[in-house]
Amino acid sequence: MTLRRRFTFFTIFWLIFILILFNIFVYLFVINITLRSEDQLMTNKVNILLEDKRIDKPAGLSDPDLLTDYYNASELMRIVSPEGRVLNTSGSDPQLLALKPVFSVQHDTGMIYIDNRRVLYMKVPLYNGTQVIGTLELYRMLTLLDSYLRVLVIALTVTSVGAIMFAILGTYWFTSRLTSPIQHMVQTMREIDRSGKLRKIELGGKDQSAELLSLARAFNQMIDRLDRTFERQKQFVADASHELKTPLTVISSYAGLLNRWGRDDENVRDEAIEAISKESARLQNLTKSMLMLAEAEQEDWLKLETFDLVHLADETADMLHMTFHRLIRVQAPKTDVRLTADKEKIRQLLVILLDNAIKYSKETIDVTLSVNKGLVRMAVADKGIGIPPEEMPHLFERFFRVDGARRRSTGGVGLGLSIAKRIVDLHDGKIDVFSKPDEGTTITVTLPQKK
Repeated sequence: MTLRRRFTFFTIFWLIFILILFNIFVYLFVINITLRSEDQLMTNKVNILLEDKRIDKPAGLSDPDLLTDYYNASELMRIVSPEGRVLNTSGSDPQLLALKPVFSVQHDTGMIYIDNRRVLYMKVPLYNGTQVIGTLELYRMLTLLDSYLRVLVIALTVTSVGAIMFAILGTYWFTSRLTSPIQHMVQTMREIDRSGKLRKIELGGKDQSAELLSLARAFNQMIDRLDRTFERQKQFVADASHELKTPLTVISSYAGLLNRWGRDDENVRDEAIEAISKESARLQNLTKSMLMLAEAEQEDWLKLETFDLVHLADETADMLHMTFHRLIRVQAPKTDVRLTADKEKIRQLLVILLDNAIKYSKETIDVTLSVNKGLVRMAVADKGIGIPPEEMPHLFERFFRVDGARRRSTGGVGLGLSIAKRIVDLHDGKIDVFSKPDEGTTITVTLPQKK
């Protein structure tokens, strides 16, 4: 079932339910008010009649003018003796006259039905001193009131049906305008699925609801993000193809050379084996970095824990010192800097930054750790070749390498800083680079102490 039909059925159902409750309330309220009014009229008439002096004497009960003076149409008034005889009567309705007279010493009021017509009655004992000398019976047919109630029922029915019809048309019109942008979104999605080309939704005018505008903007933002992702994927594939092409070409060329002349020429064989080994290692390193970067794109990449950053930095510095025989100094204002993050990814971040510093410098490398207002600051400084200003904007792009003329000598593939930035972004941190050519480079990472 479509959203339009669901909304229409839901609205009509609740409207009908509310109208039924309202009509029942109005009908019962009118009946209650009118019955109380009619009962009050009968009570007033009886009270006036009881003030007549003739009704206090047994002889006056038979006076024909006693009841005639108070009689109204659609009524029956009569006085019943203790023996059950009718002493006096006033009325013309045959159905009321056919009612059996009953002597009663108790005051009684109520309502009876005669041929589906309502009749109010009141029975009042008549006293002469302390002795009951008769019973005054008063019956009043509610014919006029019932006709008014039938008119009320018809009016309520007509207005309810009209309200329901108006609600159906109004709801259908409103839901058409409400779901039109959604249908436009669905059509855009189907067009994207059919053509494979990303398209944005055109935002409506001022008459469109804020929620739908927000939905359209969110959809367009998603399209922008997908577009950027696809572009990055295309660029990544293009760059990867370019980077993989060189080592594969070298390996293929030397393999052919080895196949043709390497069996007889020892120099050619040694050169080919060395080149193939070197390019295979490069290819292995490139593939490992690409897989690591693809893994870093996952949102659930992090495994958070609380650890001592100073201890981790010391371990990493000692490991790289043993590997490259380079002095790395770790400086911190205190011996314990607690950080809640993914420990292994922070270790990987340090390795990437220190590895770059080792490749592009010859002197001592300094790692400085500090904490300020809940932020952990980590700076890796070297005194190497530096970075030219025109290359700074491209520093974190994939496969981008500084010092392009000597990039083969460094052994890098240009993915380290891209991975480092992804690690920092996933930790809601910030990475900055300060560098001057021939003076050195300082890379500063700022991370929230508690993520």
